[in-house]
Amino acid sequence: MTLMMAAALWQFDLQAQQALQGGPDLVSPEIHADRKVTIRVHAPDAKEVKVSGEWMPAEGFMPGSALMTRDDKGVWSYTTPDPLAPELYTYAVLVDGYRALDAANPFLQRDVATVTNVFIVDGPQADFYKVNKVPHGSVTKRWYPSPGLGMERRLTVYTPPGYEAGKEKYPVLYLLHGAGGDEEAWMTLGRASQILDNLIAAGKTKPMIVVMPNGNVIQEAAPGEESKGFYKPQFMIPKTMDGTYETHFQDIVKFIESNYRVKADKAHRAIAGLSMGGFHSLHISRLYPNSFDYVGLFSAAILPRRQDAVLPAAYDKMDETLATQMKNGYKLYWIACGKTDFLYKNNLEYREKLDKMGMKYVYRESEGGHTWRNWRVYLTEFTPMLFR
Repeated sequence: MTLMMAAALWQFDLQAQQALQGGPDLVSPEIHADRKVTIRVHAPDAKEVKVSGEWMPAEGFMPGSALMTRDDKGVWSYTTPDPLAPELYTYAVLVDGYRALDAANPFLQRDVATVTNVFIVDGPQADFYKVNKVPHGSVTKRWYPSPGLGMERRLTVYTPPGYEAGKEKYPVLYLLHGAGGDEEAWMTLGRASQILDNLIAAGKTKPMIVVMPNGNVIQEAAPGEESKGFYKPQFMIPKTMDGTYETHFQDIVKFIESNYRVKADKAHRAIAGLSMGGFHSLHISRLYPNSFDYVGLFSAAILPRRQDAVLPAAYDKMDETLATQMKNGYKLYWIACGKTDFLYKNNLEYREKLDKMGMKYVYRESEGGHTWRNWRVYLTEFTPMLFR
């Protein structure tokens, strides 16, 4: 190959990369050796560009933002003033006030209807969220019949490394999402399969099956994955937390125990969830007090929502059913909440109720608020305590 031909091919390759991105071939985000991070955006016609990242001080429920600096080629850049702690981070950019994504970073995640870019800064806690060179489990999207809801529905199932080739029976964790989430949330936002793979490989967590259902009873599956097609996800949809999910949760348990090699008894079942999922875990575990020996409430909503001033039947006799759950016994009742979580007071009041009843629990308080950053940490701490 002649030098001229090589130069021509190089130029073509560079132009192809630029065409794919709609701009110059940028490295963004660039994670430096000192753990500072640089974000770059090509926006030559913009008058102002900001980056909004979850490492920034929050402004209400949203992360703050910072101005980016423009160079003479129309590339705007921002470098974090301090190193970032090891963690998974999300961010977006604001171009002349309009929210956009970093076109140079193809890695995205959806939380309800909000899509953000994502990156990981390596280090102790963040290493749980990475795909490392360890044995991997399998993740399957399964459709199951729900006679109680009158439809076929989809859930996500993680099976541990070696499940397909073996004959062993496994314990099961039912892991529930929050309001606006679905059966994809714990996988994409919570990094559940990576966490389980890494903890199991390190010998910190028992191999287990993890079932991640869709907690929205009017949905067959996540938006875009069901017969209704593509529509905008909503935070609170009809029949949210009205007792229907709890009443028919056993449809899920029956499907799993009929289709997977599981240890189908109380000692080998756990249920946990975040926010609305913590609410569901609380109420499902007391409504079926002989079903779960392990319960995890992550930043849980506590009080039932009244429908037209009437308390749904599934939430009636709460004290009585909690007393039955306590009498039947369990191995772990784990409550975790951030100090600045908007549900902190609710969790405090619930703990006071349990203290008054003499119902034993383990409490974990963390920094921060109602965030996936906390819930991922809780999952890494909760699963090692299961099935011991």
